[in-house]
Parts: sequence; C-alpha cells; structure tokens
Amino acid sequence: MPELPDITAYLYALESRIKEQVLLRVRLGNPFLLRTAVPPITESEGKRVVGLQRLGKRLVFELEDELFLVLHLMIAGRLHWRPSGAKLSNKNSLAAFDFEAGALVLTEAGSKRRAALHLVRGEEALREHDRGGLEVLEASLEAFRMALTCENHTLKRSLTDPRLFSGIGNAYSDEILHRAQLSPVKLTSRLSDEEIIRLHAATREVLIEWIERLTAEAQQHFPEKVTAFRPEMAVHGRYGQPCPVCESPVQRITYADNESNYCVTCQTGGKLLADRGLSRLLGADWPRTLAELEERRGAPSNSLPSLTAS
Repeated sequence: MPELPDITAYLYALESRIKEQVLLRVRLGNPFLLRTAVPPITESEGKRVVGLQRLGKRLVFELEDELFLVLHLMIAGRLHWRPSGAKLSNKNSLAAFDFEAGALVLTEAGSKRRAALHLVRGEEALREHDRGGLEVLEASLEAFRMALTCENHTLKRSLTDPRLFSGIGNAYSDEILHRAQLSPVKLTSRLSDEEIIRLHAATREVLIEWIERLTAEAQQHFPEKVTAFRPEMAVHGRYGQPCPVCESPVQRITYADNESNYCVTCQTGGKLLADRGLSRLLGADWPRTLAELEERRGAPSNSLPSLTAS
C-alpha cells in the first residue's frame, strides 16, 4: 500500500501537472470504485483543481466550489500519467481523470477491488475521512509519546494503526523499527524513555529520507512504479538477505496477508520471533535463536519443515 513517502511523491508529481488545471471529465472503468452518489461525480467536471493534499494514506484533490475528490489507493491501486484521452485499456484500469495536459489513470492489480473514490462537499465532510492519526513530521516528542503509549499494543501494530499515526504502513514501519533497533513485537507499555526517544528520531529520519529520495525521483519522471519493495530498504521485503548493518539474515513473521521483516541481531537481542503458523506447527521444536535456526537448516530435509524463503 502506498504510504506517506509514496503519497508525498505522487502529490509532488501532480502539483506541476494538474494544479490550477480544469478537470474536464471523470471516466469510470469500474463503477464500484465510486463510493458516493451525492454529489454526483459529474459535478466535479469542469471544476479547477485549487489544491492537493494528503489525508493519512489518501490523496485529496480540492476542487472549486468546496468539492473534494478523496482517493484511497489501498494495497494495489496505482496512478499513471498518460496522454490526454488515454483509453482505459484493460480490466485493471479503474478510472481516468482527464485534463487538458494529460490523463491521470488509476489502475489496480489483482482481482480484488479495494481502491475507493469519494466525492464530498465541504471541509466537514472531508474530515470524516480523516482517521485522526498523528502527523509525526509535524509533532513534538511529547505528542509522539502520548500517541504511542495511549494504548498497549506491539510496536508494529501501533505504528501501522491509522488512528494513532498517519500514513505509516507495513513497509516503513519495518524500516523504522530496524533503524530504532527495536523488536516489532515489543509492547508499547514496556518502552523506556530512551527507547521512545530513539523510536521518535528513527521515525522522522526514515520518513524524511524516503520522502526526499522519492520526490527527487519524481522530479525526473512521474512515479509510475510505486512499490513497497525497494532494493535500498534495510529489511522490508528482504527475508533471508543480509542485514545492511550486521549481515545477519533478515527474518520474518507472517500473519494474514502481511509480514514483518526484522533483524535478529539488531532488533531482538538474538531471539528468533515465533512465526504464528510455523511455530504452532513445530511447537517445542521451534528454534529460539538464529544459531539454532541455522543448525536446523543444516539438518536432514525430512526432519523439519522448510524454513527458507519460498
């Protein structure tokens, strides 16, 4: 899912292309993308784009007459800049927003249609789409501390909760926790003052670094290939590859459709975190340390289910 740095890069690229331009037409390739009926989507046509903003992980196009197009890309939604009038060429093309200078095309990979478009009128209606999370780059250490510790959750869950923190998801939370040298499953109630300070600094550093990197790329070309898996990342999506700090193999915890990537040496004091599915299968045989894991990987293949990356 595009997160704060990715959405910022989209906004940067769109600023020079569509701000102060008239939205000529909205073409829907899939009617289920549009989640509102009033006002009708046709009311947005012929209106000038007077502003662009981010609301959590949502893109907001502010139009004349207090109209707001709110676009949530979800996991697989992506934006593309095409010549004006570009066709919606396949089933993954959900919509096109036509301007005189070009067309902003929305696609969504896969068969699940989760991306959502809302048209609302007025600031009050727009605020209904705000999950209320803290904007870390605008907040003090004390505000960060209060948001982090107001509920007792694991660090991974807290950082990715849009009610607590705005714009942080699966990918950048992994990078933040690696930078802060903290376990993804450590409870927020058990953090020391020093760890909170370290996490606050790491959160700001990682987000600023990636915003600068991605907006620099957006100066050269429209960000067509937004992805959560980048070779420059330290741990996210790098299961089995060496940690850039200590060279220990990156590990993972899988759950539902997501996974957390972490370094045993840098983040968990050498302790291998239990993967819910695999540890339930192995029970007492689950390796507790990286050394035990490597030892078991060297055992005969029929003695243990595979622990290597698929």
